[in-house]
Amino acid sequence: MSDIFDLISVPAPEFRTGPMARHKVSRAEWQLAIDELARGGLSLLSLWASRGAVHMALRRGETGEIGVISVDSRRKTFPSVGVQHPAAQRLERAMVDLFGLSASGAIDARPWLDHGVWGLRHPMGKTSEQAIEAMDYQFLPSEGESLHQAAVGPVHAGIIEPGHFRFTTQGEIVVRLEARLGYAHKGVDALMSGVDARASAHLAARVCGDSSVAYGWAYAQAVEAALGVEVPARAIWLRALMAELERLANHLGDIGAICNDAAFGMMLARTSLLRERVLRECDTCFGHRFMKDVIVPGGITRDLDGEALRRLRVLTGEIGEAFAPLVALYDATASLLDRTVGAGVLSPELAQNFAAGGFVGRASGRDFDARRDLAYAPYDQLEFSVPTRRDGDVNARIWIRIDEVAQSLSLIGQILDGLPQGAIAAELPSRGAAREGLGLIEGFRGDILVWVKFDGRGRIARCHLRDPSWFQWPLLEAVIKDNILADFPLCNKSFNCAYSGVDL
Repeated sequence: MSDIFDLISVPAPEFRTGPMARHKVSRAEWQLAIDELARGGLSLLSLWASRGAVHMALRRGETGEIGVISVDSRRKTFPSVGVQHPAAQRLERAMVDLFGLSASGAIDARPWLDHGVWGLRHPMGKTSEQAIEAMDYQFLPSEGESLHQAAVGPVHAGIIEPGHFRFTTQGEIVVRLEARLGYAHKGVDALMSGVDARASAHLAARVCGDSSVAYGWAYAQAVEAALGVEVPARAIWLRALMAELERLANHLGDIGAICNDAAFGMMLARTSLLRERVLRECDTCFGHRFMKDVIVPGGITRDLDGEALRRLRVLTGEIGEAFAPLVALYDATASLLDRTVGAGVLSPELAQNFAAGGFVGRASGRDFDARRDLAYAPYDQLEFSVPTRRDGDVNARIWIRIDEVAQSLSLIGQILDGLPQGAIAAELPSRGAAREGLGLIEGFRGDILVWVKFDGRGRIARCHLRDPSWFQWPLLEAVIKDNILADFPLCNKSFNCAYSGVDL
């Protein structure tokens, strides 16, 4: 068989408006997909398990076609994807921790989420009360002369989430970095099982606090696809408005924070004021600074009146006017550019192999944006460009954010101009046959994927949420190699990977 996509027929319109096709494959066919991933013909969108099966979402590079394949895992084993495709390794390890599966041929069998403190094992599979022992995590070895190790975290000096970074250095040069995450594990997968769609929406909006809108939309999109719900146009446009406000606030904050890590604190002070201005307007218009719980399956919970629309028009004008001189300041500050240009270079090849989303991928030439490439509403009716660069350094990641700020301001204006009238929510069916759906939304870090499966009683049997940072954390480890240790905070902030989003 020449192409795994011969087994899957997923036209883009069907993917956007109804349940996606999912094909059960043999182990030989599963291996065919792994081989194609290793050759670069496919991109891995996600890898996850449910009772009795392991699933893989794939995107064909040439056509953008998306499909999901599933292989039987009732014997508690499945062929490892990570052995040939490194981007899958941590998703695979998390799946083993949660479901008690064995990835045959895996080259890294260390636990990922399970730190030995849960009091049980495999909470999503056949649960065992015999917890793993809390033992020292075995970091990957490095060989060479005069090597030293520096341990950072999980508790950090700043007000950030927990994560451990193990550096191996030769003098000031980083030879290897390995992250150890999982400290913010909340049991989201288990909490979202057995409840109805509205209750799970509350959890989805809290998987990653700075991406509440994107997660809420991706989850709602998956539920609506599964249940065949047609969302009112006004609700869809207001979802996009919230998504662009969320993107705008996060990019403004990131630009300043990166410059601050290069000892240019004035930029952080100025962009923090702009970010705060956006968040306060979100609170005024949508009732919450981070717009949590406004997006729900079927639509939204809060409409905007004429005064709110006027306030948002004023906001975009003020932000655009205040941001332009900050861009000029960044571009004219030689001491700042000396730190950002050439630091933390991510090659286009690695970005492509790991299907790096968002500013991480686009700064290294990976030209993918779910808003454009999946053309989900209302972006199929809006005009915008997707900025890309190929330098792959900290400077490129800053400029992608700068360019996306301009695009978000433009999109907000277009949405306000074209906002349709009408209802803001549709009813969800209370019961029905077992159904499943896929959602894929462009968050500020990149594409967020949600897969949801309903039982026949209207409750969620399984919900999988994949953050873009699953594919970005390993790339951060790669880019710091051969840089000086002092550049790590700069590189780290330029990636701004999520902790909570991958710790689940």
